[in-house]
Amino acid sequence: MKIAMIGHKRIPSREGGVEIVVEQLSTRMVKKNHSVDAYNRSSKKVDKIKDFKGVKIINVPTVDKKSLNALIYSFLATIKAVFNKYDVIHYHALGPSVMLLIPHIFGIKTVATVHGLDWQRSKWGGFATKYLMLGEKIIAKYADEVIVLSENVQKYFKDTYNRDTTYIQNGVDIPSHVSPDIIKSKYGLNGDDYVLYLGRIVPEKGVHYLLEAFKNIDTDKKLVIAGGSSHTDEYYEKIAGMAKQDSRVVMTGFVQGQLLEELFSNCSLYILPSDIEGMPISLLEAMSYGKKCLVSDIKENVEVIKDMGVSFRKSDVGDLTSKLDEILNAGNFDLDSENLVEYIKKNFSWDEVVDKTLEIYVKLEEK
Repeated sequence: MKIAMIGHKRIPSREGGVEIVVEQLSTRMVKKNHSVDAYNRSSKKVDKIKDFKGVKIINVPTVDKKSLNALIYSFLATIKAVFNKYDVIHYHALGPSVMLLIPHIFGIKTVATVHGLDWQRSKWGGFATKYLMLGEKIIAKYADEVIVLSENVQKYFKDTYNRDTTYIQNGVDIPSHVSPDIIKSKYGLNGDDYVLYLGRIVPEKGVHYLLEAFKNIDTDKKLVIAGGSSHTDEYYEKIAGMAKQDSRVVMTGFVQGQLLEELFSNCSLYILPSDIEGMPISLLEAMSYGKKCLVSDIKENVEVIKDMGVSFRKSDVGDLTSKLDEILNAGNFDLDSENLVEYIKKNFSWDEVVDKTLEIYVKLEEK
């Protein structure tokens, strides 16, 4: 089949969960002898490439303004895609999916993956929020198939639009552990001497709750905050300011590659204090390393950890402080790491995600 991917920022990239999903789907579909074009957003900060592991990269210009970036990119990408005779155009996220209406009018099959209800995220202003909600409505009405990443969002689409969707969880590869090297020389981390948050530094991830809670904990362990901004420089500066008030806090900025692997491999606890999630890949990654995880009790997090992690009440700094203190100082968290890794291996396979997605494409082609 000939497939187009539209909606991500760029691949290869770890700028967000959308980028990871698009990269995994595209490269694995190519291995199964399908033709995949990924429409990357051009950026002066990133080198333009034309091919990635057999995926054809089509670079699309846009503007570096958060309210217009996705709109201009997805319009131009869609116009190009309409004339490239794809069997299916696969849109990712609500904003880019507004343009799904164009291939629909031309009779081209479309699939949309809802990575989360993005209009709930506090970084968006009035226009952007309304635009994201428009994308949601267009997906519900015009997409030939809709993929959701959580049961919560599946219920939302059914209750709100009476739209049936297909629930396909994200996947993760089972990694090899690596010893402290970069983290030792750069940050003085020796392994098992820090707790970790790894993800984007944006308001809905709740990093401010974590910093408020951690300052009340009597522990020699450090807190590592690993991640970069995503059109949220003001919030990032707020977090950096809070971090400076506690000498135990280490901020690394955006991480990938060996540094990321070392951080996951050697932390004593992973924390995800988010108010909103789509389907948290960073949590899957932490669990794939067999790590203890403490997460907010939103449905998207609890769906993943089940009874193999600890949760606290969303947005509740007091409850987060209490749970964190129990884990670090009272040792109230026994975990069978091998059992956790087996659970992840069994339930969150990228190969299975790709097979289920291709099944959707084939059904559309047969209609």
